[in-house]
Amino acid sequence: MSELPVLVIGAGPIGLAAAARLAERGIPALVLERGTTAGSAVAEWNHVRLFSRWGELIDPAARELLARTGWDEPDHDSYPTGQDWTTRYLQPLAQALGPDVVRTSTTVTAITRQSRDRVVDSGRDTAPLVVHATSSTGATERILARAVIDASGTWHQPNPLGTEGIPAIGETSARDRIHYRIPDLTDPAERAALLGKHIAIAGSGHSALTAIGLLADLVAEDPATTITWVRRRASSQPEPGATDELPQRGALGIRARDAVDAGHVQPRTGFRVTEIISTDEGLSLISDDGQRLDGVDTVLALTGFRPDHRITSEIRLDLDPVLEAPRALAPLIDPNVHSCGTVYPHGHRELAHPEQGYFIAGMKSYGRAPTFLALTGYEQVRSIVAAIDGDLAAAEAVELTLPETGVCGGAGLFDDPDAASSGGCCSAPPAPVELLAMPTIGVRP
Repeated sequence: MSELPVLVIGAGPIGLAAAARLAERGIPALVLERGTTAGSAVAEWNHVRLFSRWGELIDPAARELLARTGWDEPDHDSYPTGQDWTTRYLQPLAQALGPDVVRTSTTVTAITRQSRDRVVDSGRDTAPLVVHATSSTGATERILARAVIDASGTWHQPNPLGTEGIPAIGETSARDRIHYRIPDLTDPAERAALLGKHIAIAGSGHSALTAIGLLADLVAEDPATTITWVRRRASSQPEPGATDELPQRGALGIRARDAVDAGHVQPRTGFRVTEIISTDEGLSLISDDGQRLDGVDTVLALTGFRPDHRITSEIRLDLDPVLEAPRALAPLIDPNVHSCGTVYPHGHRELAHPEQGYFIAGMKSYGRAPTFLALTGYEQVRSIVAAIDGDLAAAEAVELTLPETGVCGGAGLFDDPDAASSGGCCSAPPAPVELLAMPTIGVRP
């Protein structure tokens, strides 16, 4: 078993940090990435500026590895865009690890235990894990692994617009006018497609707040542009709360409040979408209490993400029934109780499962809990890799200082019962235009 590689799923920030930690300990590693390049998910929001500084986005082991290549480290106090993070850190890190370690255009389709389904007990803990993967050419293979670190994230699994956790009636058939990502207003074609239109933004988390700040500028450019902010919450106005130690994150709420106060954004509160009707005049959104929003040209459904556990159907997981996070971790990150800054440090023990050698790390480890920070993921994989290496003293020494904020759940920017499920955020300082905590890495994206 010790001669087999540790297989890492996903060449994003957390997956590559895991590979750097494995390299640091001389443990063979193989990273499988479904995209064509490292950081492919981050590349899909290249136009968005992160709310964490460079100094909070670089894993310590990765920094040491890159330093040996003559890497030009960015200014710790500046704020990168998604493109900056990809081109100046993630892709150079993948190159430093080497093509034998980081394999792109490869999709993991299943994780199993060699010669055993999930029912068989005999010999389970001594047999290697098997990762089933498919390349872009359609070729499939079985890769034996000493352990698996699943850092595949949640980017490709956005929550539906429907308020009950499944697509609203008519949502699937209206997909050509519903988008689950923040639009890129630096793209002339995308900008022109939104100017003068009626845009409904659904959500109250960081992605929705970012989109509101960006799209409000379109109203000034073309007063025919209408922006309606559809929220499940009952409150009528966003109110700033305690100062966020990540000021750029807190400023998202301030920009949203200012956009509402200026009349550029019209809030519709207590609106829980259950049906979408498509007509020649646009979309009509129907709330569970009979409210209607008619004549919508485009819907931005920015309602968060959720994990996809289908690849693990034949191994034994222990997931919390509410958050879909590892059961031991769930009480520590429950947004009904904890904010980002009050999440307790956690490592391999909280992230392990009954299936020996399988760990979920990164945003996927948080399940449906919002606002994951890259700093958290880097500490997760440091502990996991130490445990895989048998260094339990290092694995147990989990230390993490997170920026304090009272807004990832409970009280925050919007103080009402729905705050916990939407990942709100608050603060008072001003900020630049493009800011976001991508759920993929609140740095979530």
